[in-house]
Amino acid sequence: MNHRDLEEKIEGIRKLSPSLYGKDFLLTWEKSDEDLRTILEVASVLRKMRAANISPRIFDSGLAISNFRDNSTRTRFSFASAANLLGLAVQDLDEEKSQIAHGETVRETANMISFLSDFIGIRDDIFLGEGNKYMREVGEALDEGFEKGVLPMRPGIINLQCDMDHPTQSMADMMHLISVFGSVENLRGKKLVMSWAYSPSYGKPLSVPQGIIALMSRFGMKIELAYPEGYSLIPEIVEIAGKNAQASGGSFSVSHSMEDSMRDADIVYPKSWAPYHIMQERTELLRKADRGGLKDLEQKCLANNAKFRDWEFDEEKLKLTRNGSALYMHCLPADISGVSCERGEVSAAAFERYRIETYREAGFKPYVIAAMMLANRFENPGEVLAGLMKRSRRRSGTE
Repeated sequence: MNHRDLEEKIEGIRKLSPSLYGKDFLLTWEKSDEDLRTILEVASVLRKMRAANISPRIFDSGLAISNFRDNSTRTRFSFASAANLLGLAVQDLDEEKSQIAHGETVRETANMISFLSDFIGIRDDIFLGEGNKYMREVGEALDEGFEKGVLPMRPGIINLQCDMDHPTQSMADMMHLISVFGSVENLRGKKLVMSWAYSPSYGKPLSVPQGIIALMSRFGMKIELAYPEGYSLIPEIVEIAGKNAQASGGSFSVSHSMEDSMRDADIVYPKSWAPYHIMQERTELLRKADRGGLKDLEQKCLANNAKFRDWEFDEEKLKLTRNGSALYMHCLPADISGVSCERGEVSAAAFERYRIETYREAGFKPYVIAAMMLANRFENPGEVLAGLMKRSRRRSGTE
């Protein structure tokens, strides 16, 4: 893309009227269509600016706090990359090395880490009903600190995965779809299957499938949620997906057959998750620190999972899709049969066919996070991007 094309895209962003300024990004379904479009467009411009060797640094100091309460590779490094892209340094909050381990309250911690911080990225997806709640508790503490003059500014919070949603993942997935199919408009009428898939582990969060159905249903697509009986998601979020589909002119349906759901699919997203009722039970056991109960629950769940080993995406199921060539998607890491496990979500042959595509899919996440940061801090992101283009500072090199 040349500079003229970039400037035209930025001009389009300047005409948008998002409500993202000073607002945390916690759930996609709390954001307007204009908000989502702004994030996608800003992320696209930032990606193209970097490819054109134009520096998008808008900060010369400041911190982005990385608070991961669960393991992460892609999102952790995407957050760090996004912060660095805009000129911020990253500081990990290791709760085991902080005073949180000695009883420091959320209200206190939130303020103590925020004196010169611009953003706090939080992953908290282990406890059902607690992760998103925790993020809002941090937000309330920051509100108080800013209002009382403790903090010079109120840092923005970005949800890096909670118990309900994984917005940076689903928005990156959306960018990948736009890249593959050419435009948002071209997605209208496309069939996307969000399917449960077998895994030799239990307790995988619900947030990815919930995030996918809640976001993709807003773009006129035909969404089919497939899972074995008993592996349902949070009912309220499934209801949101249905309402979104109806409003966007798309459709939403539930299937209990992986094979049936795959027929004529344009996009498939086979991903394991734990049943909603199991996550509820697991959360109660975690709260009680009941190790024995957790071990018993794990064994029960693994035995139940084993009944559905045939819920594996393979070459035969790929043949059922439209023209036998649907786009395969995954948030990674996938459980690959014969590679990372004996039997898993996807066969080695099917995954290898799309392996590089899944890497490309993941590669959009740093730009999505950077866009969320920019739109949070600046009321008119288009004006900021136009200023960066006018400044035309090279990211690397001297010419």
